[in-house]
Amino acid sequence: MAPTKPVPVAEHKIERTPEYEKFIEELRAFHADRGTTFDPEPKMGNTNVDLLQLFNYIVENGGYDKVSEEKLMWRKMCENLGLMRHNAPADAYTLKQIFYKQLAAYEIKTIHKKTPPPPEILELTTAKGGSLLTRTLENYQARAKAEKDESGDDGTPSRERQANDTPSSARASRGLREAPAPRVPFYPETSSSRQTRHASGQQPGAASTPAANSPAQSAQHGHSNAATPHSQPNHQMNRDRGATNYRESYSWPAHSSASDIMNLAIHQYQLPAPQPMPLRIVDTPLNNPERFPGRHRLLRQAQAQGPTSTAALLRQTLPPSVMEGPNIYERCLLSLRSGIRSEQAFALNHLVKISYERGDKYKFSQFIGLADGLVEFALGVGNLFYNIDWTICNDPEVDEFEDGELDGINGTPDILERIARLEPKAVHDNFQPSEFTDHISMVTEAVLTIRNMVMLPENAVFMAEFPPLQDLLCILLHLPDLDVALELKHSALDIAEQITPFLLSSDHPLYRTLLAQLNSTDRGTILTALRAISRIAMNHATETNKLAGVPHSVLRNLMEWLLLNDDELLDACLDFLYQYTAIVPNLDNLIQATNIENLVAQLVRLLSHGAKRGVREYVVSDAMVRYDNEEARALDNVRSIPKDLLEELVAMEEPDRCYQWLKCFFEEDPESNITQIAVWQAYNTAFLEPLKKQGRGMINAAEFIRNISTVYQAAGAQILREVGPQGETQRFIIKGIRSRLSPLNLDGRPYSQCRWVPPPGGTPCHAWLIDARSMWDHILVDHIGEKSLDGEGNKVFRNHDGLFACHWEHCYKYPKPTQLNLFQLMAHLKMHINNELATSSPQENKSAAADAQTPSSRNKRNKGRVVEPAKVLHLAYEETASQRDERLPNAPPQAAGIPLSAVLILRNIARNIGKTEAEEAIIKKREQLQEARELGQIGSLDDSSDATEGYKERLFRLVKARLGEVFVENRVLTKDLTQLLQLLD
Repeated sequence: MAPTKPVPVAEHKIERTPEYEKFIEELRAFHADRGTTFDPEPKMGNTNVDLLQLFNYIVENGGYDKVSEEKLMWRKMCENLGLMRHNAPADAYTLKQIFYKQLAAYEIKTIHKKTPPPPEILELTTAKGGSLLTRTLENYQARAKAEKDESGDDGTPSRERQANDTPSSARASRGLREAPAPRVPFYPETSSSRQTRHASGQQPGAASTPAANSPAQSAQHGHSNAATPHSQPNHQMNRDRGATNYRESYSWPAHSSASDIMNLAIHQYQLPAPQPMPLRIVDTPLNNPERFPGRHRLLRQAQAQGPTSTAALLRQTLPPSVMEGPNIYERCLLSLRSGIRSEQAFALNHLVKISYERGDKYKFSQFIGLADGLVEFALGVGNLFYNIDWTICNDPEVDEFEDGELDGINGTPDILERIARLEPKAVHDNFQPSEFTDHISMVTEAVLTIRNMVMLPENAVFMAEFPPLQDLLCILLHLPDLDVALELKHSALDIAEQITPFLLSSDHPLYRTLLAQLNSTDRGTILTALRAISRIAMNHATETNKLAGVPHSVLRNLMEWLLLNDDELLDACLDFLYQYTAIVPNLDNLIQATNIENLVAQLVRLLSHGAKRGVREYVVSDAMVRYDNEEARALDNVRSIPKDLLEELVAMEEPDRCYQWLKCFFEEDPESNITQIAVWQAYNTAFLEPLKKQGRGMINAAEFIRNISTVYQAAGAQILREVGPQGETQRFIIKGIRSRLSPLNLDGRPYSQCRWVPPPGGTPCHAWLIDARSMWDHILVDHIGEKSLDGEGNKVFRNHDGLFACHWEHCYKYPKPTQLNLFQLMAHLKMHINNELATSSPQENKSAAADAQTPSSRNKRNKGRVVEPAKVLHLAYEETASQRDERLPNAPPQAAGIPLSAVLILRNIARNIGKTEAEEAIIKKREQLQEARELGQIGSLDDSSDATEGYKERLFRLVKARLGEVFVENRVLTKDLTQLLQLLD
């Protein structure tokens, strides 16, 4: 298993919203004005990039220049947008290139309100660097020229060339590589050095002068001609003659053979003129005798002052061009191996920086002796904490080593025993001498350099095959528990984490050292040690990491750490347990050390770690209205318009008024129809008089009918032919709509109808009101006759006693005036109001379901209409961490994170628990019980079911129901849980 789990991100896809389409059109017009190529959907692998999402996200993070300034920021943008595939640097640069080509100029224009640079220095160049807001033709060309002239590509500073240096001179750069001198192609002479028979008669003097080079060759070797000015006139003359000879010499007769032509070309070949070779005067005792006696005198004077002063004097006496010396990499290597403390301090200080900044190119294999030098210097830590000097012995003939000697060829198998025999020095944790502080700082730099370099896989493979490094890690991890050695230990653990994937043996001293770190109380130490152990032999497909010899105390610690709310620690523990439970003998050790039933219970609990729970509603069938006869289907009357809605609609202009009126009073119904004249008359009755009072005109009938299909696309005008007693008749209908039972306001809220019927002989009210408060005030004022105490805002009424009657439709409680309190009457009316409000639904697709709850009076008015409510299925679901396969970006997400690790460990236990020695003991005991039953000695043995029940039944019997729930609710874990359940069955 991998040591870390990727953070799940949403799948990147293009959302073609109106905002996106508008943005793409603006970009297309912008690039057309600039004359640049525009790709509306650039690709990263198989994924199309959403330019609107990319633009908004980059602008939110400061824009192109801001993102380019921060290290690895483009990689972070790529991950957060869900575009990261398998090659992080390449994906980050591809995303940067897409923004640079398609959106950078648009950002400068729209966001920063500046004029973008011309395409010649923006879209037509690569996305190298940033500073687009300040880029101009002058500074960009100057910077490009400076980058082209700069020597070396290793990021180290280069010295300036001397005035007399040439490309063929010694190295003028301190970099790793230098561009070679440009090659001059060789062009052979094709002109003749002697005249032919055809040309001899025309130019008799040409035979005594050699022919010149061709014009192309003359241009190529112009610098050679310039080096000999005294021969220039004759050379020019020969060039003119040579041109004439060239034309004449190739005027061969028709009977010339190919061999004659080839021989003639060979005879005409002429060697090119010699080129001057640049030379530089070097001081020698012969040409400069004064310098060398002085130099030797200074060397003799400096012998007593040490090598550092000698080097300083040499730098003073010799010119800079002579003391070029090695580059910074070789300089650090030589300084490290010199044994001079000041030189080693210089080397380690620079190596830490180089290994951090150039870790992707700085390799051990390119610098012979670098690994040996760093490890040898780091072994000096033994003299700081113990009375021992660790040395490396590379003699293959030595069989016995002293305590301080390490086997540099095969490694030191008894390194832990040697360390255990050492007596530590009295090192104070807060006060140390300056020499101690300087030395341990240098040792820390050496170890940190190794740590930085092994982050590169090639360096990790190299150091995994270097046995002294493994001995060094054991020494560092067994240093005393002091704060001054804490950084060394953490760096050693980081190194171990990188090299353990390339180690095969789990009996190595380093493996036992890492196991000992699991008894620590430091969280960082535990995490790194767990990851390092879990990665042993990870890159060796044919080998198995057996993880033998794990102490019981470590296994008990793992059980306790699983109870903590620490995702990173949980992840590391589960990775270790996955490797550990894959080996059958390890399960026996786990059974002896811990209560494995509790482990299984914890793993089942972790199947829902970080889960998001919810309930999804699946509509099996929508609510429908069924009509028993055609008469009921066609006679849906249009409701009257409420006063407040009428005022709002009258204030609108056509066709908006028509659109809103249709939405408020009609809904789609494929099985319904209504006559065109009924719809038009309802609309005309509602708006003719109010518009006429304002002097405004109405829409005509034909245009009104066409607008119905605009609002409801499924609706359309049709002609219905019917045959009756009076013959064939035609009905002009609108098919596909029906009137709403309750009209809606402009916000989509339904109105409720007042069911107040005055005393016998009165007209029913049937007023439409929007909410309970309006209905309350309407009944008190218009029907009961109460007066409000205030005339503005919410109406307030005085409570008093009187004769009150309830005339709500089909109410028989207070049919006659009764002595009541006003509060009692309104409490009774509140029941009618709430029932009326409950019959209205705020959504169109639930209007039919509301009809199913209407009282019998409404069913009478809608005789022939049968309501079938919607059938909805409610399913609980559970979502845990998941990720998509980079090789199949369109495939469904797969399980990831802690739940996946938990189910894989459960699968290992279910697969291997039946092969353990503990299971074999249970089987043997079960056979003994069976024999005892047959012999009638059952009382002498334990016949309890717990003693003879197998481990698979004992561990998974109580959690099987929970496993079934997760299997049903968690879709991403279904595949892995299927394998687990098959093993249990």
